[in-house]
Amino acid sequence: MKVLGADIGFGYTKATDGKQFQVFKSVVGEATEPQFGESLLPGVPQFPRQITIGTQSYFVGELAEQQSRGRGFTLDQSQFLTQYAKTLALAALAPFVASGDPVRLVTGLPISFFRKYKDALATLLQNRHTITVVKPGTTEREEKVINIEKVRVIPQPFGSMFNLMLNDIGKPASQRFITEKIGIIDIGFRTADYTISDKTRYSERGSQSSDSGIAIAYTAIANLLQEKSGVNIELYRLYDGVSKGTIKIKGKRYDLTGIVQQAFQQLATRIAQEVNRLWADDWDIDAIVITGGGGASLAPYLASLLEGDVLPMPADQDARLNNVYGYWKYGQNLWGA
Repeated sequence: MKVLGADIGFGYTKATDGKQFQVFKSVVGEATEPQFGESLLPGVPQFPRQITIGTQSYFVGELAEQQSRGRGFTLDQSQFLTQYAKTLALAALAPFVASGDPVRLVTGLPISFFRKYKDALATLLQNRHTITVVKPGTTEREEKVINIEKVRVIPQPFGSMFNLMLNDIGKPASQRFITEKIGIIDIGFRTADYTISDKTRYSERGSQSSDSGIAIAYTAIANLLQEKSGVNIELYRLYDGVSKGTIKIKGKRYDLTGIVQQAFQQLATRIAQEVNRLWADDWDIDAIVITGGGGASLAPYLASLLEGDVLPMPADQDARLNNVYGYWKYGQNLWGA
């Protein structure tokens, strides 16, 4: 029996078995057989990016972005669940699973979608899934059975709390996060989730989701770029440009520094207002944790706007992985030896 964590996000999909992890863009596309299969440069992805489920073959992540004529990407939760979540999850889990071996999986949903979709997500994933993966850099195909015997779905931001609270065998590692009242701000691509862990107890009053994910800022950036260049850029194709501060469109390079700063500052202000209003009665919060990939981007703008003691984000950690490692640690707590 193996314990896995999977974070099937609108922006990125992540999975880990505690020893290895992978991250790829949450993009799904139709798989096409290339006319010329050799790479022009050395180097291949570490994990498979082509998967067949039933009779349908898909590219996922950057391979879909680069090679698929028809690509799927959505910020609608219902559509995401019915059309993309299963493919993304199985592609993410496949490298960490021996065919047929029982798997127990922890995953999460944004707070606003948790009650409505948690049973549907568990039902979607808890099964014996027969898939075929194409090994990276080859045409070699491997059939594999991913046998997910149990699924636990939790509110998404609690993944980050479990990551702070538990060690790699699922046991309490930090008394602070067990004995204190901690506010968690988890900024993803589609949503921002706010929750309170009061001595590990979930606070219903202090928890909610909003639509203030980092996609709000990306949409503002895309709109400004469209005005300047005339090109409507898909949000998932902005990731590299935003991180580098520059993007080339039809041979012309655009400086994104000022645009990004303005968009991030506006979004941080919006999130701070939502959090300060939501937690107005929770003046006894001991500390606030900012997490998520969007949290890493917004923390320099957001921290000073929040009312409370904001813990610094570790510079040596990929904040996109906080939830998925927490899911895995919680799985260790539930099912580990």
